[in-house]
Amino acid sequence: MVQQFNTPQKTRHAVILFLKGSATPVVMYFENPQAVYAELKQLMKSPTPVLVEKEPIGPIKKLCFVSTQIAGLVLQEEPYVQK
Repeated sequence: MVQQFNTPQKTRHAVILFLKGSATPVVMYFENPQAVYAELKQLMKSPTPVLVEKEPIGPIKKLCFVSTQIAGLVLQEEPYVQK
């Protein structure tokens, strides 16, 4: 008989940023990822270049880019097990 463990599974959200000229996407975690996603989505629509500086949580400490370099943007929900 197989014993099943009920581990509490939580979800977290990541903002995935695709930049022109970059081979890989940038994955960033924030306290309020929905607000950052909405802000970047608005900047992506703007024809005027704006310098964007973000300080995400996690391995990336600071990221700077010009808003006209955004090729795509994704808000991803991912399950994880908290240790």
